[in-house]
Amino acid sequence: MADAKVIPFDDDRSRGSAQRAARRRPTGGTSRRKADPGGMREMPVSPLPAQQPVLKASDAPDPEPPVQPPAERGGGWDRRIAGGLAFLRRRITGDYEVDEFGYDEDLTDQVLMSMVRPLYEKYFRVEVKGIENIPSDGGALVVANHSGTLPLDGLMMQVAVHDNHPAGRHLRLLAADLVFMLPVVNELARKAGHTLACSEDAERLLQRGEVVGVMPEGFKGIGKPFSDRYKLQRFGRGGFVSTALRAGAPIVPCSIVGAEEIYPMIGNAKTLARLLGFPYFPITPTFPWLGPLGAVPLPTKWTIQFGEPIPTDGYPPEAAEDPMLMFNLTDQVREQIQHTLYKLLVQRRSVFF
Repeated sequence: MADAKVIPFDDDRSRGSAQRAARRRPTGGTSRRKADPGGMREMPVSPLPAQQPVLKASDAPDPEPPVQPPAERGGGWDRRIAGGLAFLRRRITGDYEVDEFGYDEDLTDQVLMSMVRPLYEKYFRVEVKGIENIPSDGGALVVANHSGTLPLDGLMMQVAVHDNHPAGRHLRLLAADLVFMLPVVNELARKAGHTLACSEDAERLLQRGEVVGVMPEGFKGIGKPFSDRYKLQRFGRGGFVSTALRAGAPIVPCSIVGAEEIYPMIGNAKTLARLLGFPYFPITPTFPWLGPLGAVPLPTKWTIQFGEPIPTDGYPPEAAEDPMLMFNLTDQVREQIQHTLYKLLVQRRSVFF
């Protein structure tokens, strides 16, 4: 009998057979025999979960910024309602302040500006330039041209400063005596921060660090005929310059284009104006012929540009009493406003667009 051939045990070959057998098993898991009173059956055993790699702090992805809800993103209705309820609570409890001139900042921000803003944004579509020329702090005197038959340009300038200045400054306008003689207009003007156009009030506001607005043309500016549009009238005796000199506040020239055409004034009923106690009674192509409908302003396109400030803090205290210096500064401000008006008119494509 021939000797049996001994085949040596090959670990690699056996390992390969075991691996092939393992590949033929189902991937859902291995099976074990488990005793069961009802008989022997196979119970599936779930495979062990794969070990997750340990992440370092530097390998972690950057956290995504939190998504703001629509109410916070666009100032939704719930936010507006909450602000309105908070405003009503402050009014009921008296948790608001009114300064010595009658200015109610809370009422102005929440109500009065909201009433005028649609006219500013949607109707006249005001474009603002050079708002950065108004200082971020301290007093400043804004001097602007006046036009439009009704003083809407002052309100639009006030909204322009309130809504566009990066420091959130408020413009305190100096108004004529007639404004404070009208019953309802008087209260609204005081609440909005307007005060009488006198040097004493203006100087006190400037020394308190407020931005004060003045239109030296007065009724001569808003009551001039349409044929004299964008031609500046006389700036009075230069009282605003002496006020700025005494307070050491810079003078910021402001030019407004678009207000001249809202009520084209083609006539003035002087007799009727004297009977009513008005400085003039305008006659336009639509008023008084169309009645109340004729009082609707034309939807012109406005541009308000604030020029470079003219410093006044370098003059001695007695400079406010120098008539020649006041005349020169007044003429400088007037010429700068007039030059900017002509420049904006050349750049304007249309009165309404």
